[in-house]
Amino acid sequence: MAFSSCHSPHPSKLTTVRSTPFLLSTLLALTLLSPRTAHAAAPPFPESAGKLAATSCLEPPLSSGGIPRTREYLDTVVRCMNKSWSAYFSGTGVRFERPGVRYAEQGSVCGVPVADVDALYCHDAKTLVFSLTGRWIEGRSDLYPFKVAAHEYAHHLQTLTGIRRSYEARYRAEAGARAELRRRFELQADCLAGVFMGSVRGSLGRTGEEWAALGEVVRGSGDGGEGRSHGKGVNRGRWFKRGLTTTSPAACDTWSAPAGKVS
Repeated sequence: MAFSSCHSPHPSKLTTVRSTPFLLSTLLALTLLSPRTAHAAAPPFPESAGKLAATSCLEPPLSSGGIPRTREYLDTVVRCMNKSWSAYFSGTGVRFERPGVRYAEQGSVCGVPVADVDALYCHDAKTLVFSLTGRWIEGRSDLYPFKVAAHEYAHHLQTLTGIRRSYEARYRAEAGARAELRRRFELQADCLAGVFMGSVRGSLGRTGEEWAALGEVVRGSGDGGEGRSHGKGVNRGRWFKRGLTTTSPAACDTWSAPAGKVS
């Protein structure tokens, strides 16, 4: 069973946000509030925006005739997410911007050695980075590569909405809470990945058993020890399922959740 090695580079990879009047006023509030309460200034995914609309995403095969189609697969998934999330943000006051996409098999990207990760989102360049090799995607036919792509894309959404900026401010100010803040950040990405996958679930043609298997993989991808960055398996599974079943971005507020839900 393979899991993604990295979902986000170190918080020092700063982000930029869109300059709409609504967002500027929100960011001003975030600046004036203490880091501990900044996340409560305004919801980046307001209830009024509703659910992510149900759309169709025709999932292509990862290989055909024994030939890997990895790039085509990921290109298709990213195009589906661009379409869905751009429509959602048209009603929130946040300007949508498509992420860049880069495929790499060697060297370093965004300061991270490609050999050490499966996929990541480079915040500085607003770019999704995917390895075309590795157990996370080679020889697979399950939904896990789709979920990894959706998780990394969720980090792009966190950049566009200013969540990343608020997170970094708190990360700098609250040294004793850094591990928990990182988990809140990553678990929100798990939930938002679930939101998108839930919105296209009807078009993917996957069985109930395949969805159950994905849930098991997500729950099995939790981390342990003092340096935990993504959360326990039970919490990763819980937040992903929350997004999958609600298809509501507003349901992914990990920042106000009790500590036990983000451990």
